[in-house]
Amino acid sequence: MKRTFEEALINRRSYYNLSSDSPVADYEVVHVLHNAVKHVPSAFNSQTTRIVLLQGEEHRKLWNIVKETLKKILPEDVYLNTSQKVDHSFASGHGTILFFEDTEVVEKFMATYPLYAENFKIWSQQTSGMHQFVVWTMLEDLGFGASLQHYNPLIDEEVQYEWHLPKTWKLMAQMPFGMPTSTPDDKKYKPLEDRVKVFG
Repeated sequence: MKRTFEEALINRRSYYNLSSDSPVADYEVVHVLHNAVKHVPSAFNSQTTRIVLLQGEEHRKLWNIVKETLKKILPEDVYLNTSQKVDHSFASGHGTILFFEDTEVVEKFMATYPLYAENFKIWSQQTSGMHQFVVWTMLEDLGFGASLQHYNPLIDEEVQYEWHLPKTWKLMAQMPFGMPTSTPDDKKYKPLEDRVKVFG
C-alpha cells in the first residue's frame, strides 16, 4: 500500500543490516531513479545530478573497492572492524546507488551567470541532497532499507575508472539498499521549539 508523503517521510530511516533480497522487480528501482532525476528541482533548471545504479556483481565490486582502498590506509585492527561493517551492512544488500554532480555543467552555469557564480557550487550540493532524500524515501516506500555513505573522495578515481565515467562527474554519496533484516533503534529528536521559529 502506497503511503502519503508524510508517512513515507516519517518511516524513512537508516538500515545497517541488509540482505540481497528485493521486495520488487529491478525495473521499479530504475523507475524511482528516473522519476527523481526528472522531477527533483535544481537551480536555474541546471539538472546537474547524475546517478549510477549498481546491482549484483557490480554492486559487490564497489564494496570490494572500498575495502581495498581502506586496507591501504587504516591500521589493521581498525580495518578488520570496518571491513566487517562493509560486508554486513553494505555489500550484503541488493544494490548501491551512486550520486554524482556534473562539474562541467556547474562551471558552464557559473560562466553564464557570473553574478551568481559561487552560488552554483552550493546549489549543486543542495540538488544532490534533494535527489538523495527523494530516492531514499521512495526506496523505503517500496519496502527497501537503505543508508547513505560517503567513502568519497577516497574511491573517486577507482570508481570512475571501473565504470568508465566522465571525469567531470564528482561523486557525492553512496546509497546501499536491500531488504532490512533488523529494525533500527528509536530515533531521538531535539526539541522542535529550539529548531523551528514561527512569527505572525
